[in-house]
Amino acid sequence: MQGYLAIVLHAHLPFVRHPEHEKFLEETWLFEATTECYLPLLQLLENWRQENLPVRLTLSLSPTLVSMWQDSLLQTRYSRHLEGLIELAEKELQRTWWDRELHELARFYHQRFLGLRELYQGVQRDLVRAFAQYQETGQLEIITCAATHAVLPLLQHPPSVRAQVLIARDHHQRVFGRSARGFWLPECAYGEGVDAALLEGDFRWFIVDTHGLLGAQPAPRYGVFAPIYTPDGIAVFGRDPDASRQVWSKEEGYPGDPVYRDFYRDIGFDLDLDYVRPYLPSPDQRGFTGIKYYSITGAGSDKRRYDRALAVRRAGEHAAHFLQARLEQVRRLEGLTQHPPVLVAPYDAELFGHWWYEGPEFLDALVRQLAQQRTLSMITPWDYLSRYTTHQVATPMPSSWGEAGYWQVWVNETNAWILPHLRVAQERMSQLVRRHGRSRGLTRRALQQAARELLLAQASDWPFILRTGTSPGYARQRIRDHLLRFHALYDQLTHARVDELWLTQLEQRDNLFPHVDPGYWA
Repeated sequence: MQGYLAIVLHAHLPFVRHPEHEKFLEETWLFEATTECYLPLLQLLENWRQENLPVRLTLSLSPTLVSMWQDSLLQTRYSRHLEGLIELAEKELQRTWWDRELHELARFYHQRFLGLRELYQGVQRDLVRAFAQYQETGQLEIITCAATHAVLPLLQHPPSVRAQVLIARDHHQRVFGRSARGFWLPECAYGEGVDAALLEGDFRWFIVDTHGLLGAQPAPRYGVFAPIYTPDGIAVFGRDPDASRQVWSKEEGYPGDPVYRDFYRDIGFDLDLDYVRPYLPSPDQRGFTGIKYYSITGAGSDKRRYDRALAVRRAGEHAAHFLQARLEQVRRLEGLTQHPPVLVAPYDAELFGHWWYEGPEFLDALVRQLAQQRTLSMITPWDYLSRYTTHQVATPMPSSWGEAGYWQVWVNETNAWILPHLRVAQERMSQLVRRHGRSRGLTRRALQQAARELLLAQASDWPFILRTGTSPGYARQRIRDHLLRFHALYDQLTHARVDELWLTQLEQRDNLFPHVDPGYWA
């Protein structure tokens, strides 16, 4: 082999669970992603396993996503969601009977939903165990992420950075029965103070955006085509800009091709409200159902019907184009690097299936085409480090993969108010641990719940949503709720008057990380 391709898929969603409501709009984030991305990815892995294809992928599963997948309430609600999709597709088969094109698309959706239900029931609703089995077969390496996906450099509180990292480590070990070697930095955000926590957690590698590696000191001799080691001995990989641009770019990226399915044109907006109401995320307002009949082409009434066969063929063509570009990169680099170059291609997992509906077909075609040549091989970052152990020592530049490459997505006029509140809560958490760290019983429970509320308030998702304006009211309310609960627990612990009934209600609502260790904030 002349070079290696390391595809890293980052799977994350914020912890959204509302047992106090029968149906909750934002819980559908999990349901849509599971239907369009994660179950199809499991189908691909099983097909590749049965055909003995040489697959080696890295999958980052955030602790919040894993916690939701394992939650019995959300499992039941997702099963109900799938049944609703099947029922709606059956109604669409009848409604579109006299329109051949639409009827074929309705049949496609109906069959697809039936297959996903069969798969979900077949894995006994346990997606975590389902993905873990492909780690055992060697197709996947599963790594972890910060506990609630906090932008670590912005916490500016070493105990909180430590807690985000070590709680994620403990959670991964309990769930998967093994340690994660790699760590996905949320938003690829690297800065001062991150290394110490990763070193204590015994993590061996992480990824930064392109400029985070190219701006390292001293300058990396081989650019992003080889990892570096930090002075602490943790390996750092840089994102390959060409592989990223071909998939992510609004102008050049494959998902914008006109033949692909339009994400926004959904029957939840097109059809009579009473007809679709039972299947909407919120019955009082229009929303996505997951059944979409149009391609990206044009606008409004000018859009063409979605041609599924054509879109799948185009995904194969794009996979061939992507592979050819990577082969040309490797050939240009021949003899210029100490070891065969590694092209690191990290993506949000939800791009493949949710945002880009044909993304799974792209991955499938790419894997099959890779198997037909002998220049480029799939690899994980840890495999590459195990094979080639000697690399340059340098310190990466503070950076992220967000807009403008730094912190402005999470610190701007829409969300900068969050950070001062977090800093007060973080200092208070350390105070609580110093006072009550050895406590047991009710005090210990209250301390653990305070830790959960602080972790949930630190999630990067809330400032991101405030910045994009997609669900700002919900994001603002989540931050306020978690901080108010934290401060109430702080007051109760300080005055030795813990309200056990209220604490139990909190434990039942925000129930992730049952074994959380508050001592990490000491």
